Amino acid sequence: MLTILAIIFGIIVLLNLFSLFINQVFFSNELDNLAPYGELVEVNGKNMHVYSMGDGEETIVLLSGFTVPLPSADFGPLMRELSKSYTVVCIEYFGVGFSDEIDTSRTNENYTEEIREALSAAGFSAPYILMPHSGSGIYSEYYATKYPEEVSAIIMLDTTSSAETSINVPKFVYSFGKVQQAIGLARPFNSILVSSTLGINEENGYTQTEVDDYTKFMNNYYNDTIADQLSRLNENIEEVMSMNFPHDIPILKLVASETAQGKQTGDKYQNAHMDRLGANAEWIVIEGNHFLYHGHIEDICIAMTTFLQNRGN
Repeated sequence: MLTILAIIFGIIVLLNLFSLFINQVFFSNELDNLAPYGELVEVNGKNMHVYSMGDGEETIVLLSGFTVPLPSADFGPLMRELSKSYTVVCIEYFGVGFSDEIDTSRTNENYTEEIREALSAAGFSAPYILMPHSGSGIYSEYYATKYPEEVSAIIMLDTTSSAETSINVPKFVYSFGKVQQAIGLARPFNSILVSSTLGINEENGYTQTEVDDYTKFMNNYYNDTIADQLSRLNENIEEVMSMNFPHDIPILKLVASETAQGKQTGDKYQNAHMDRLGANAEWIVIEGNHFLYHGHIEDICIAMTTFLQNRGN
């Protein structure tokens, strides 16, 4: 029995070493020849990627949720639709997409100042309509609280509530992720996952380039900047919870039906969030999963347009 176990263990080790060799020799530079979709602007001595479309009078700023390796591709179809009526800008945080990694703490304050500096450096001016997804809702609330004159509205895409804390991911998860990334074990599964999630079809609207690039960035997602972002989620939520949100800023929260039906994220969770944000905040349910914009862009745009047209009424 011990011999059999030793043989199995040896085979597993050899397979991992072989995979590590293949990954490091043939795929270590797979991002080097990819060109940014937008422009790189200097923020705190580092390069940050800013991607924009359209020339509408109002500017929408898209802020990605956690675990999205290439926001400029992930938001592609949504940006193309929004750009018909608005100027739409996607900011890629440090540590994701074409932006550099950085060693400064991933606090609400740093994210907010980096967003403001990147937008200014790229030639955009406030006020903005912030459109955060998932965890970025926390940064958007902090932004609006600190600089209410720079935010005309917030359209939340199934965002994290600032009315209660979340679950911190243990540090060892990041270490495990970096190890498996170096070995490349998840590479074939990433390709299948991205193809099935984004896909190339009429409804989703992703291009082959966006799907291919997204897959490559997913293969290289884990880094220390991302680890710091994820580990500070509760800390950032608690800071925002302690602040008084300016209740005159209109907020529409679009909640995925899958989220609304969850035991921990149903009516009580959403209503508590709206109560914290004030009388100008409301939420509606849109059919779909957490990544609403992967296939429900028309529903998002209709709800958003109706809401924005009725501002102040």
